[in-house]
Amino acid sequence: MEGRTVSGAIIDGKAFAAGLRERVAAAVPTFVEAAGRPPGLAVVLVGEDPASQVYVRSKGKATIAAGMASFEHRLPVETSQAELIDLVARLNADDAVDGILVQLPLPPQIDEGAVIDAIDPAKDVDGFHIANAGRLATGLPGFVPCTPLGCLMLLKGRLGELAGLDAVVIGRSNIVGKPMARLLLNESCTVTVAHSRTRDLPSLVRRADIVVAAAGRPEMVKGDWLKPGATVIDVGINRIDAGEGKTRLVGDVDFASAVEVAGAITPVPGGVGPMTIAVLLRNTLVAAHIRAGLVPPAGL
Repeated sequence: MEGRTVSGAIIDGKAFAAGLRERVAAAVPTFVEAAGRPPGLAVVLVGEDPASQVYVRSKGKATIAAGMASFEHRLPVETSQAELIDLVARLNADDAVDGILVQLPLPPQIDEGAVIDAIDPAKDVDGFHIANAGRLATGLPGFVPCTPLGCLMLLKGRLGELAGLDAVVIGRSNIVGKPMARLLLNESCTVTVAHSRTRDLPSLVRRADIVVAAAGRPEMVKGDWLKPGATVIDVGINRIDAGEGKTRLVGDVDFASAVEVAGAITPVPGGVGPMTIAVLLRNTLVAAHIRAGLVPPAGL
């Protein structure tokens, strides 16, 4: 790989996400004219987790910037499961709300699964409801979790047709790993899901044209694990010690070694992360159209 420049191998998730957000914002006025109201996204935050507060603030700003209505509900950490589910029921019945997102994680007294199941699947823009998970698993249209759908967009933007490619997904969570594998299967990839019990992971990864790393282990995937020219999507966001009391963000892939081998790779930060909120806006716009009996715009 002599002569490769790092900049030539980067998949710029920040720029891709900006383009998607622009397309969503451009489609909002047409929806407002047809429906008589803006698309609406309700975000619920329970407690004061600092990272969650940052995410909720970012989602609110992005929603408003896209011309949509943003409804924020901030509840105290001692909120009961019954109180939260009651709020979800009110949001389900609110015609101004097209998408409902309950920020995770929730306090320990609340069953996350029960809350997710209480959301109307037609407003489940996070794609976590079992009805939407089932639709994805069987190849039917429905809402897909934002991060894996964003990963798929980046892959198709880089590679175009994915059919027949060999893909390895490292991680089997319900939020990223499993839906990512389903999306790739639906694109006719040959998919292997690897995890903590996988034997000889490096040799498995070396066969892959596409590697999606979502294991939550800092810099686990090394450059010599990769097939030359592979496309690498790094979902990991890990904060590690940078010395002198400072920290830095790294992915699940050892970027310095991987960029010398990969045909293309997402950086951390600036790769997959920006796609998540952009896809959330996209899902909300699609939900609004479907609920209003309108055809969602093409190109999203």
